[in-house]
Amino acid sequence: MSFPKAKNRFFLAPMVDVSNVASRLLCRKYGAAMAYTEQLSSLAIIRDNPRTLKLAETNEQDKPIGLQLFGRNPDDLVEAANRLKKDFDVIDLNLGCPSKKIVAQGYGSALLKEKDKVKEIVEALVQGVNKPITVKMRSGFKKVEALELVKVIEQAGASALTIHARTQEQQYRGKADWNVIKQVKQAVSIPVIGNGDVDSPQKAFQLLEETKCDYIMIARAAQHNPMIFKNILQYEKTKELIEQTPQEKINLCFEYAELDKDGSFVRLKQICQYFTKGIRGGAKLREQLNAARSKEEILKLLEEFI
Repeated sequence: MSFPKAKNRFFLAPMVDVSNVASRLLCRKYGAAMAYTEQLSSLAIIRDNPRTLKLAETNEQDKPIGLQLFGRNPDDLVEAANRLKKDFDVIDLNLGCPSKKIVAQGYGSALLKEKDKVKEIVEALVQGVNKPITVKMRSGFKKVEALELVKVIEQAGASALTIHARTQEQQYRGKADWNVIKQVKQAVSIPVIGNGDVDSPQKAFQLLEETKCDYIMIARAAQHNPMIFKNILQYEKTKELIEQTPQEKINLCFEYAELDKDGSFVRLKQICQYFTKGIRGGAKLREQLNAARSKEEILKLLEEFI
């Protein structure tokens, strides 16, 4: 089954405690062509866990959208995918989460060490779920193991794969090894999505040029600034960089608050901390935001700052 068409080559990555509907819609407004839920437990979905099902919410504006699952039991993953698949364009298997808690249970990047298990899971999903199946993975556990594994994933029937060019051992430290993405692209014929260290328009096109990957997935840079997608698309057209004004950065906070009306006050506070970085006087504003005790207080502080 083919990977869905996207309006451009720049995707929003799945991120724990970040990738809710509001964050996805805000990034889409500024040009993200595709987005994913944060990683969701297949077991929690099967057990109808309310919090997990809430995290799986999406809407008609949030398209195309991928459901990212983690787990190691093929039957559980197939059942979870089938329960929710009607709302999603892609089912994505997480082989990349480096969290010690996840790894200790044999999920996420722990599976990078189990080639036969990965083959079994991907084959089960491909055969048991009538949706494109994709994989997001790291370059390896303690060393680069991706090149052999990606061929197994392709042969098992995956429609595309994402490579975060760090090992599990690196976590989010050090520099992403883009050469691994290049080698993976040369090793398989399915679409390859490159991920790691893209925090500017220049780096986005450098990654595309150096690796020849088909798409780019952006995580932390988009978490801190959804307008990075707009900046990348503008740079593609004109080779000019957009200088964001303080007003635009503050407006992102209001836009997020509007999209997440029923969301967590703590989450809004965190978002505003991200979006106000780089503004003159922003440090003092963030101190005030950190002390705020309600959404109304946060919005008032932002209005007064303007």
